[in-house]
Amino acid sequence: MTGEIRADLIWTAQAITWVVLASGFVQNLLQIIQLCIAAATLHRRPPVVDPMLLWQRYNEIAPPVTLIAPAFNEETTIVSSVRSMLSLRYPDYEIIIVNDGSSDGTLALLKREFGLVADNPFHEPLLVHQPIRAIYRSTLCPRLQVVDKLNGGKADAQNAAVNLCSTPLFCVLDGDTLLEQDALLRAVQPFIDDPERMIAVGGSLRIANGSPIRDGQVRQVEVPHKLLPRIQIVEYLRSFLMARVAWSQINSLMIISGAFGLFRKDVVMEVGGYLAGSMGEDLDIVIRLHRHMRDTNRAYRIGFVPEPMCWTEVPETLSVLARQRARWQNGALDCFFRYRGMALNPRYGRVGMLGFGQMIVVDLMGPLVEVLGYFTIPLFWAFGVLSYESFAAYVALVFGIGMFVSIASLLLAEMQLRPYPRPLHLLELGSAAILENFGYRQLHNFWRLRGYWQYLRSSREWGEMPRVGFAET
Repeated sequence: MTGEIRADLIWTAQAITWVVLASGFVQNLLQIIQLCIAAATLHRRPPVVDPMLLWQRYNEIAPPVTLIAPAFNEETTIVSSVRSMLSLRYPDYEIIIVNDGSSDGTLALLKREFGLVADNPFHEPLLVHQPIRAIYRSTLCPRLQVVDKLNGGKADAQNAAVNLCSTPLFCVLDGDTLLEQDALLRAVQPFIDDPERMIAVGGSLRIANGSPIRDGQVRQVEVPHKLLPRIQIVEYLRSFLMARVAWSQINSLMIISGAFGLFRKDVVMEVGGYLAGSMGEDLDIVIRLHRHMRDTNRAYRIGFVPEPMCWTEVPETLSVLARQRARWQNGALDCFFRYRGMALNPRYGRVGMLGFGQMIVVDLMGPLVEVLGYFTIPLFWAFGVLSYESFAAYVALVFGIGMFVSIASLLLAEMQLRPYPRPLHLLELGSAAILENFGYRQLHNFWRLRGYWQYLRSSREWGEMPRVGFAET
């Protein structure tokens, strides 16, 4: 190898290394900043109110709410989910389950378990959606309504339910969600405290795998036996307790989970409801709310409540999890490029500069740069064109800071909310927080690259997401 070629190779290796290190540094810096903001916010918050005191304080002033749950092939979880909704401690609410063209026994189960009979309520179809085949009301639980419609996707199903919604607030759920009995009372607090500005509130999501369920309620919190769900618990704590608390604090929250989110109906109607065909309808609706409120120069807030709200089932196999994470990446890219005019645009304030800035670093560049680093940096070091110091810095970024952020998020959750009560739980999850950095995190980035490929091919396939089902005891 001539000296000139070797010099060019060293320069190329150094340039790639600096790009990878800079990207990793910015991503980790964002996480540490989020962790600090979340810790300060949770430290300043008032003590968690006892459920009975919460009821005494809010039951006479809580606004009516409609629970909306699209369901597509959810026969393994739908009965537990509906029972969970029916057991809520809330003074005035209704439930609309939308059977979005299921091909399994979802509708038959609902008919049998809840005594459904045909109904024909008046509603204005202001939001567009696929045709409704029938509307049912429960003879056993009058607040329960079931819509049977042609398949159109989650956003389409939510639009059908919003049209039927008769309350000023609605809460969107997944068909496999189990609610805490005081979830609605806690989620509605920001609307009561700031009724003029608050337009949407997200709630914390917890993982039910491994915990015994009875009558739609988690009776005892347990950590799953399998490693994959344990790692996802760490991910969810990092995402909900750290990132979303921090972004809501600076009014730049970009996503409210489709598994639990409370919205003002009038504002959602103003933006045209949910965008049918979107691969990330939960991200899409929040971005459009931000854009609409800023375009119309109206003061608003989009909040987040860190107390545990609901439980969900997560994938227990790599194949199912891979499809889910590829779809999430596809949805993030779909939304970013649809609203790219907001990115780094001062007109949209913190949302344009910080919210979209993070999307650029994490969703747009993140998986590409990280996977590039997996291949090139060890190769450059092995062939002697990269210094040991540069390689050590890369390893510290990939493994050291990742472990620190995960364990710090776990400790923050333990100090503030104690979501997993036994010391053994903390040890089990701490081990998962370490292990996720050695193989899982790298695999996760390859799944996200698959999502990139799906976006480039304009794929709108959600893929099959089989459920294990909640273990009723």
